Amino acid sequence: MEDVAADTALVDLKGMESLFGSLPKIAHNLFRGAADLGLDGNVAVASNPDTAVLAARGFGGVTVIPPGQEAESLGSLPVEVLFGDRIEGKKQEGKQKEGERGKKSECLLATLERWGICDLRSLAELPEIALSERLGQEGLRLQQLARGAASRTLVPVEAPAVFEEAIELEYPIVLLEPLAFLLNRLLEQVCARLAARALNTQELRLTLALQNLTGVDPQLETFGIPSESDASQGVQPRLPAQYFVSGRQSKFCRTLRLPLPMLDPKLFLKLLQLDLNTHPPGAPIMKIHLTAEPARPRSAQGGLFLPPSPEPEKLELTLARIAGLVGEARVGSLELLDTYRADGFRMRGFTPEGLPETTRREAAAEEKSAVTALRRFRPPLRATVTLENGELVRVVCSKKKEVQGNVLWKAGPWRSSGDWWERGAWARDEWDIALQNADSVALYRLVHDLLGGSWFVEGTYD
Repeated sequence: MEDVAADTALVDLKGMESLFGSLPKIAHNLFRGAADLGLDGNVAVASNPDTAVLAARGFGGVTVIPPGQEAESLGSLPVEVLFGDRIEGKKQEGKQKEGERGKKSECLLATLERWGICDLRSLAELPEIALSERLGQEGLRLQQLARGAASRTLVPVEAPAVFEEAIELEYPIVLLEPLAFLLNRLLEQVCARLAARALNTQELRLTLALQNLTGVDPQLETFGIPSESDASQGVQPRLPAQYFVSGRQSKFCRTLRLPLPMLDPKLFLKLLQLDLNTHPPGAPIMKIHLTAEPARPRSAQGGLFLPPSPEPEKLELTLARIAGLVGEARVGSLELLDTYRADGFRMRGFTPEGLPETTRREAAAEEKSAVTALRRFRPPLRATVTLENGELVRVVCSKKKEVQGNVLWKAGPWRSSGDWWERGAWARDEWDIALQNADSVALYRLVHDLLGGSWFVEGTYD
């Protein structure tokens, strides 16, 4: 099947007669089927696609053109049918700027009208050489269409690959065990369709249609719903933030993003179970909808001289279990934020990737060279600072006795601030100082919190 225009579709009927009857019967069945759907259309059958399109645009109802009678059947149609799709496109554009193709079609149609060519029969009878000299190859193409002699292959429509599965329940589900049973069935179907196309997935979206509660059932405590005793005391159900209320049902959505493309329904089921244990739906489930985003399978080759790394599937499952214990915000890999704030970072999903060879060489070179490093104190040490005429004189830390003494040397202050438009605004001054203690001299990083007024020793230099 080919999508010719907004209102035209081509269907290849070769070999269909043994299944659906003769060509006129197939054409009438298509016409009746379109009418049943409320579509006012025309159906034409011909030996080549372009002839069928012209006949459907020019004749009403059902038209069947026998092979060899294309020119005779199309002869009475007006020349405008050759430019039907372009004329309709011009009408839809309205006042918008016309394209070059539309302007060329208008010029050709105006030229044919000046020649007195009103129907396809007149255009088909013109001498080919004279027509080519005046209109070029486009004129010969239009003449071939008017004669019904044009021949080409169909360009079939490729439907987008959508990997979705849904199930609507007769009775609501209030426990995770039956939900896991249904999820296993949906995941196996989706993974089978992905495997048939040699694809994996890196993102799963689970949407649950929930039933609005008019009363409270003790069994719903599994989903975080208060019991009857709590309901009698006025405790209301707390629904998570992933709710979108529409009509009588609300939707609960969860997205499972994987570090690498995978295709293991058992792994997906376990990850969804752990995620639902951490983020319960909060109400009985009436419908389950699962969507998988297709992705190309990963290809990797391990090195002979590299230490073995854990399998991505097992690592992801282990991280999901750890996240259920300590929280999602505390599991993953660090990602530095684009900010001047000290220790500005966030946690992102862990992706096991090997370092490129250039990065390994740079890291090896840095290890061999002498680099001064700041060893941070976590948490920073609260300090008492003595100032004379605005200058640092002495620093004392009560929690660490060795970090105290007179200031022999200092560099700074370096002032920085940010996030003034949010509640978490910050502003600080930094110094690098040298303290004289009982044994030796040590270098430290001293910080003054300008908003809170506190002093901290942030770290020491090695």
